[in-house]
Amino acid sequence: MAAVTIVDSGICNLASISRSLERAGGRVHVASGPEDLTLAQRLVLPGVGSFPAGMKALNERGLSEAIRDFAATGKPVLGICLGMQLLFETGEEFEPTTGLGLIPGRVREIRAGDNPSPHMGWNRVNVTADDPLLRDLPAEPFLYFVHSYVCEPVEASDVIGETEYAETFCSVVRRGNVRGIQAHPEKSQRCGARLLENFLKL
Repeated sequence: MAAVTIVDSGICNLASISRSLERAGGRVHVASGPEDLTLAQRLVLPGVGSFPAGMKALNERGLSEAIRDFAATGKPVLGICLGMQLLFETGEEFEPTTGLGLIPGRVREIRAGDNPSPHMGWNRVNVTADDPLLRDLPAEPFLYFVHSYVCEPVEASDVIGETEYAETFCSVVRRGNVRGIQAHPEKSQRCGARLLENFLKL
């Protein structure tokens, strides 16, 4: 079984993503402090809620620098939903907040137009670049989203998947060994399960 460590920031329910990773073939460990990351092989950063609350929780537990150090080893990192957003340099939710800075760019409010916000429910991801995380998925897989803010990378080459919701936004990102997905793979049935299986093979 592939070892995978989930970051416990205290602001998300770990049960669902833990079960999904176990079904995908993972041997799951939970990291609630920086010392728990020292022997990790793969890192998953989930999260729900606001960008400021997410960073506050990581900082208070001493996890922010530990995540940066882990990413610098070249081992696989996957941010999910808010976890993807926290990978970026800055967030604009409520107030400007410094993120983990692993991917150049910002997190801003979605331009939903006449559509409801948050963007909630099933939507397509247009795969824009080949990546092992998205291997053996349909060209436009349906995944489950719940979010009001979107990631805006500085480098267009970091975008590997896009989604339409009144605007086109980055829904899957990769910079080196660091990846993020705005949707919830643990809620996305077969396509989500395949994505997690792919991550465990990295």
